[in-house]
Amino acid sequence: MKLLFPYIYERYLARQIYTAFGFILFALVALFLFFDILSELGSIKGSYTLPLALLHVLLKAPSRISEIIPIAGLIGSIYVFAMLASQSEFTILRIAGLDTKRGLTALAKISLPLILFTLIISEWVGPYTENLSEKIRMKALGSSYTSQFKTGVWVKDRLRDEDGSGPVRPGVRYVNVGKIEKDNEIFNIRMYEFDDAYRLLSIRSAVSGRFDQTGTWVLDDVTETRFKETKQSDPLNPVYSAQTFTHPILSLESEVTPQILSVLLISPEKMSIMSLGRFISHLRDNRQDAQLHSIAFWKKVIYPFTIFVMLALALPFAYLKVRAGGVGIKVFGGIMLGMSFQLFNSLFSNVGLLGSWPALLTAITPPLLYLFLAIIGLRWVSKA
Repeated sequence: MKLLFPYIYERYLARQIYTAFGFILFALVALFLFFDILSELGSIKGSYTLPLALLHVLLKAPSRISEIIPIAGLIGSIYVFAMLASQSEFTILRIAGLDTKRGLTALAKISLPLILFTLIISEWVGPYTENLSEKIRMKALGSSYTSQFKTGVWVKDRLRDEDGSGPVRPGVRYVNVGKIEKDNEIFNIRMYEFDDAYRLLSIRSAVSGRFDQTGTWVLDDVTETRFKETKQSDPLNPVYSAQTFTHPILSLESEVTPQILSVLLISPEKMSIMSLGRFISHLRDNRQDAQLHSIAFWKKVIYPFTIFVMLALALPFAYLKVRAGGVGIKVFGGIMLGMSFQLFNSLFSNVGLLGSWPALLTAITPPLLYLFLAIIGLRWVSKA
């Protein structure tokens, strides 16, 4: 700890902030999990017993933690700085030479372990436990992954030869999956293949399929209809011939992996940075709009650093004058200001999506704005 915090006042502030942060994080997570358990009670039936429901909710705790960390950091640091101000401890630190620049530097150091903790929770622990939690619930209820569409999940793929293999050629394949079960099994599959002029080439339907170790889909009970245009003298009145084939098993090369299908079933905000990056590459390779997922990607990258913004917003409360009164109202106002960041951040993402603004600009503007407010507040209280 001395390597990161060489000065005594830095270690003292870090110890106080980490203690308050841990206590408030535990209280907030316990409160949210309590409401999650209440909402899950209505789903208990059959094999999905109360212990499994509790396990399902507990496994979602890391995802809750990653959502609450900035707010816990703000409330904890406001509490610490208000206490330091009430006991005149911060006044002594200022007399000893702790100016606003050194204060912000100390907070930047204090935020580093919290940033690392947030990255670990949001990128590795959270997605893993979230996936495990859904698998437990699915297995107990006997349900499957579905999308918001009644017809299932739709995804764009690259076109290959008629047998489903070979190099990529001009055209497009649209894949519709009705259900996705555990262990990478899919059901009710339909595929529509078009050439580069968007003329229908074939329609495939399969009862089920699975992704094997070689990177191909193995489809069962496949019915395939191929369309070919016959030569006609009148180009405005084309005539097509159709041939129908059946295949007990058909191997199909595709860029649509189980990871991409699972990505389509969850909101971008709950995905990891690596999953978002892979899916954005897939969308761009298929010339699809990646604006929504690009904004989510940059928000996930920037999100851990909002902890420093929250700590910076709390620093002006160390300059409070207790004798002037109104400390409770000011502390409450500071907490509400920090809470408004979450609302403004979500609102600005939707505005940026509607306006087709650059994803990085959309994601970074709210943290920069609130950091600017923190600096203004520091300059104002330090001169008072």
